[in-house]
Amino acid sequence: MKFIGDQIAIGEIPVTQLAEQYGTPLYVYDEQKIRKNFRKVSNAFSKYYPDFKMFFAVKACNNPAIVNILRQEGAGADCASVNEILLAKYVGLGGENVMFSGNFLSDDDIKQGLESGVIFNLDDISILPRLLKFGKPEMLSFRVNPGYGKSNVGEYVTNAGPNAKFGIHPDKVLDAYRMAKEAGVKRFGAHMMTGSCITDAEYFPFVTGLLMDIIGKTSKELGIDFEFVDLGGGLGIPYKPGEPALDLDKAASLTAEMFRKKSEEYGMKPPQLKMEPARYFVGNAGWIIGRVHSIKESYKKIAGTDVGMNTLARPAMYGSYHHIYVNGKENEPRKSIGLCGQLCENTDFWVKERDLPASLAEGDLIVVENAGAYGFGMSYQYNGRLRPAEVLVNGTQAELIRARENFDDMIRHTFVPSHLKS
Repeated sequence: MKFIGDQIAIGEIPVTQLAEQYGTPLYVYDEQKIRKNFRKVSNAFSKYYPDFKMFFAVKACNNPAIVNILRQEGAGADCASVNEILLAKYVGLGGENVMFSGNFLSDDDIKQGLESGVIFNLDDISILPRLLKFGKPEMLSFRVNPGYGKSNVGEYVTNAGPNAKFGIHPDKVLDAYRMAKEAGVKRFGAHMMTGSCITDAEYFPFVTGLLMDIIGKTSKELGIDFEFVDLGGGLGIPYKPGEPALDLDKAASLTAEMFRKKSEEYGMKPPQLKMEPARYFVGNAGWIIGRVHSIKESYKKIAGTDVGMNTLARPAMYGSYHHIYVNGKENEPRKSIGLCGQLCENTDFWVKERDLPASLAEGDLIVVENAGAYGFGMSYQYNGRLRPAEVLVNGTQAELIRARENFDDMIRHTFVPSHLKS
């Protein structure tokens, strides 16, 4: 995103043009920014640990066009469900370029996961006996909860530690790999969820050390080699103005140093280092363009827009911050204004107070920043407000990559019994 005078553009295209052509609300992604973000991470970590591979956590942004961009750059796919595995296959990814990291899997999940031939990454030891009833994966990983987690975007997304639902307790990791080895599994990996949106570079080597101590002891005691260790995602982006960015080079350097040190300490054959960033690739490469439809002067001034919690769920779900710009008015005097969507829920009043241009008026375009990760993928239908379109911008070119939903989409797959029609 950039300013041309007082007008906002994404890539080289003014948001006024995008709104006129595709309507609002509208998700817009910058292809060049996504590629730049991927290469930044790849170059930083590969410099310090050449045997480095990245996956894209599809849950963050599941549009096939976006997944294809990252596939072209060399990423595999981390999938949380069978349908995400099918999406990965749809864009040409398969085998060991896909990792199945679902949790609390059903028998159908397990069977379809085995049939897909991807890397199985089990969230708990309790799933292994059910998995072995249906087959034996070529390569097996367990997600380890190292006992410590961190999040810059709220407690609800602290994905490790005592209050997280993810991963095996450290005391059960040895038993999990022993059970898998005794069942005849030959190839192993290990995984953890590092944290969520971490911008402290020193956190990554710290939590890497915790994981390597757990699996290092396992490797030594059971005599197994870990072909890879996946540190998960967690590379953070700043959401608030003035918030410091992650020192990526420092994070990569210190993490690689810790990884090597622990591998040597436990006599491990050096594993491949994997990561699965998502937010870092796409978070700051996506925006929502919305329009102000009404201004209410009540207990406070409230601007009603077509960007609601059904369009962007994160602020209502866990109080996340997204910066908001008003096209053509960013240099004007400001006052405290609330901002809400069009849903019949007070949680849709997702910005209670924000310094916005005092002249904000009906018809103005707003641009919501850092909406590329956990944006469209968490949107939903409610009050008959349907999911928006998605557009990919590449310099001066814009292409529709998901059509706006309509009424037919709302009633698709519904059936009215004949006795209700008379």
